[in-house]
Amino acid sequence: MTAGTTPLDPDESAGLVPGHIATREQLDEWEAENILAGERWAAGAAKRREILDDAFLRELHRQMFERTWKWAGSYRASEKNIGIAPERVAGEVRKLLEDTKAQLAGKVAPTDEIAARFHHRLFSIHPFPNGNGRHARLLTDLLLAANGAEPFTWGRGDLEHAGEARERYLAALRAADARDFAPLLAFVRSGA
Repeated sequence: MTAGTTPLDPDESAGLVPGHIATREQLDEWEAENILAGERWAAGAAKRREILDDAFLRELHRQMFERTWKWAGSYRASEKNIGIAPERVAGEVRKLLEDTKAQLAGKVAPTDEIAARFHHRLFSIHPFPNGNGRHARLLTDLLLAANGAEPFTWGRGDLEHAGEARERYLAALRAADARDFAPLLAFVRSGA
């Protein structure tokens, strides 16, 4: 397993939709196609719907992973190596969404900072069994676009597989865990 990935419990693994998947490579390819379909859905839906909404957040995850996982769009019910207790997920997600709306309305910080903090907090909650990083990055980019900003570059590297870009991303998230957001703010707009 790639460092920084969330392991699936047996019930979650049993939720795999396609029966022909035998390797991690096949799963990655299948998920990538599903995520592209989710991105296409999001491009249209984000123009018509409030994105800082619990139903939209869950529907985005479902659109990104429904062809891969039966539980796509459903909050996790199991403990993970990252994230809060599963019984707190729904409430903390709603709180995050309301806090972010208030921050944007009050212009309490630059949009990039609000968006980076939103991404970190959503990733830290880790609401779904899998796909949290990909989901949080897409939702963050939708948030930026809805507020007239360009999507983040996210280091312009492969954040899904072991490598330098993923290590810098995870290090920036760990620094944010310790309340140092400078590395994350630098990373999200970096092009290296």
